[in-house]
Formats: sequence, C-alpha cells, structure tokens
Amino acid sequence: MAEFDYDLFVIGAGSGGVRAARVAAKLGARVGLAEDSDLGGTCVNRGCVPKKLLVYAGRFRYDLEDMRGFGWTVPGEPTFDWAALIAAKDREIGRLNDVYGDLLDGSGVDLVRGRARFVDPNAIEVDGRRITAEKFLVTTGGTPHVVDIPGKELAITSDEVFHLDAMPERVVIAGGGYIGLEMGSIFRSMGAEVHVVHRGAHVLSAFDHECTDFLLSQLRLQGMHVHMEHTIEKLAKTPTGIAATLDDGTVLEGDVQLAATGRKPNTAGLGLDTIGVDLAPSGAVLVDDEFRTNVPSVFALGDVIERMPLTPVAIAEAMAFVSTQFGGKRIDVDYMNVPTAIFTSPEMASVGISEEHAWERGHRVHCFCSQFRPMRNTLAQRNIRSLMKMVVDEETDRVLGVHVVGPDAGEIVQGFAVAVRAGVTKSDLDTTIGIHPTAAEELVQMREPVKRAAGAGNEIEMEERPEGAAST
Repeated sequence: MAEFDYDLFVIGAGSGGVRAARVAAKLGARVGLAEDSDLGGTCVNRGCVPKKLLVYAGRFRYDLEDMRGFGWTVPGEPTFDWAALIAAKDREIGRLNDVYGDLLDGSGVDLVRGRARFVDPNAIEVDGRRITAEKFLVTTGGTPHVVDIPGKELAITSDEVFHLDAMPERVVIAGGGYIGLEMGSIFRSMGAEVHVVHRGAHVLSAFDHECTDFLLSQLRLQGMHVHMEHTIEKLAKTPTGIAATLDDGTVLEGDVQLAATGRKPNTAGLGLDTIGVDLAPSGAVLVDDEFRTNVPSVFALGDVIERMPLTPVAIAEAMAFVSTQFGGKRIDVDYMNVPTAIFTSPEMASVGISEEHAWERGHRVHCFCSQFRPMRNTLAQRNIRSLMKMVVDEETDRVLGVHVVGPDAGEIVQGFAVAVRAGVTKSDLDTTIGIHPTAAEELVQMREPVKRAAGAGNEIEMEERPEGAAST
C-alpha cells in the first residue's frame, strides 16, 4: 500500500492551484485538491473576470454617446439595469465554476470540499477527515486588507462589490491602486459620482509616474474626483448614507464606501504555524526558487507568496512547479518583463521597467513619448487622449519598457511584450513598418527622444501627433 493518500495535495482552487493539480494528475501523480469556496479563486469569482465584464458594461455608455458623432441615432433614451447586469455576470461565473469542476474531474483530481488545516508536515484535516500526502501545495491566494479605522465595518471590499443589490449613485473609494481605480472607473462610466482617496503622491505608484499622472488627468476629465495625499480617518453612518472623514477634515458621503487598500496573503487558519512553516510579517509564505518552504513537504505559489500577484504569473509558477517536481525538468519562472494592464477607461498597460526604475538601476536612458487624440474620439468630440512611452537604454539601444495609456492598451502591450522579452532594440522598431491608421503604429514611429537631463523627474518636451493619431 502507498505510504500516503496522495502524491500531491493542493490547498486552494484558484488559477494556480487548479493548473498545478490538473497537470500533475496528467503526468500520473495521485492528486487531491481542497477548496472551501467557489472554484476559480479570486480571479474568476471576485477579480479579473467579473471586473472585466463590468468594464465592458460601463464602456457601452461611452459608445452610445460617441455613436452620434458617426451618424447613428437611437430612438429614446437608453436605460441601464444594474440587476440584469449582475444576474448575467453571475450566470457567466457559474458557468466558469462548472468548467473548472469538469476540468478537475476530467484530469482525475479528487476534489474535497472544506477548509484544510495542517496537523503535521504530511497531513491535513478537512472537516474532520485526515488526508496525507507526500507533497502539499498551498495556493490559497489573497484576501482584502482593510485599514483599521473607526467604522471600518461600514466599508465593503472587492469581495462584496460585485454583489451589490443596487447601482450606487455615490461611491467613495479608499486606495488608488488597481482595484480602486478600476472600480472607480466602472462606477463613473455607469454615471455614479466617484471619489477616490489616495495617500500617495502618485496613483499606481509602482508604474511609470509620467504615465500614471497622465492616466489620472484623463480620469479626472471624465468626472472622477481623486483626492491625492489624503487618507480616510473614520467612517460613520448618516441618515442618507455613509460619511468618510479625511485627514484634513473633509467629509465625503457615499452610498458605498469601498476599501481598496491592498490585499494580504490568505494564510490565517491553515495551521502553517503548527508545522513550523516560515511566514513573512505580512503572512506570505516564504519559498525558494522551487516554491518549497522550509518544511520539505510543503510548497506554495501564487498570490500567497506575494512575489507578483497576477493570475498569469500564478499559472506560470504552477507549470514550473509541476515540471520540476513531477515532470523531470527544472523550470524557473522569469519575473522580468511581465506585462500587465489596468482596465480603467482609458486603459493603461505596461511591460518592462519604468523611467524611474531605469535610472535607479543605473541605466542612462532615452525616453520616447507621444500624446494624441485617438481617431475615434475626433468625430465623437471626446477630449480623451492617449499616451505612449518607450524607455530605451542609451548605450545598448535595448527597449527597457513600453507603456501605453489609451484604448486597447492591454491588447497593444501584449504584442510588444514578446518583443521586449526577446531583447528588441529601438533600431528594430524604427525599421518596422506600422499598420496605418492604428494607435499601435505610434510605437514604431517615434523618432526623437524627449529631452532628459540627469534622470527621471525632469521637465520633458513631449512629441505631439496631429488630431486623430495616425503618424504623418
């Protein structure tokens, strides 16, 4: 008889956990997986998928406004039904849950429902059932972090925001990161009054500051109120809503107060401390390059290790883990030049490093920038502009970073991410013929760098394109 019930037991059915379980099972391992909530984790149920569906819904408002500039008219005033949108979203999430279940079943993975807790390095308990495994993989993801202020219980988080019974008319958001700006943009596009309170000098502070400042200007043009370098000190119920008091005494009342002040690793209650697994002060599981903890039988990956909390990264980590442990081939995850997008309206996307990070790492850089009004916005008479920026190493001519703010930024940067990872040079792009007229052709048309002195933060002279984009 086998010494353990399973060769691998995965705790958490998010994107990374499901991928690891499925692939390991297909390689012949005996695999089990425990999940106490919906399959698919944060991304499918409370993150990427429902967020993008609501982004699409909000953008239809702008489409309806813009179509008149192109000769289209719709009889009567369009109406929006929040309940119908949420019901449709729920049906799609339910379908995806079923897909995940079918994928696990079809791969031969045993799905165990319930919260797992370690009782020794090779055993867990799930609802009183003891399960043993040679190797355990923790992929429990993250959970919203709420700042400890008076009245914090009045706030909702990204776990609840997709299940509101009614469309809020006034929304106050704490935090100018991914979640705060994306949800703020969604609600603003649906007609809500939106206030975002951000403690820093730059929103999305890890990104190129020139681009994030430009994005902020475009969000403000569309009516979003962003209060920079402020914090919410307390929340209190009022007869007409919930009031947020800022550090300067300003009071912002909303129907909804959304806490979007980051996420923390979801490790509480797993019993990791019981078996001596080392954790960071944040609760993140500490692992080596093979995702192994200090306890040889326990591994972890995805948001719970806090390296790069992105769904595609968790999937890449899962593939590397399985190949190394069960496939006979060591694979390491390369965290350099990982593309990412923020699905605001307009979008922002990036691959590589920012101008600030380039200077900090000792590069002397040329920066190429172009700002223009997309062609679609000309007839629509919409004064929302796009920005494209390229950071180039002066000595090697290698492109270090590509940053785009504007429609379809994610789609554009995904393609350029391949080139950046392959070591594309500015000269390579200069000899590439663009597709005309497109926005993406700007990235192969910018010829003159904006002026830089000794480093980031200097005044720039930005290259301007004619109205309607299309380089001439």
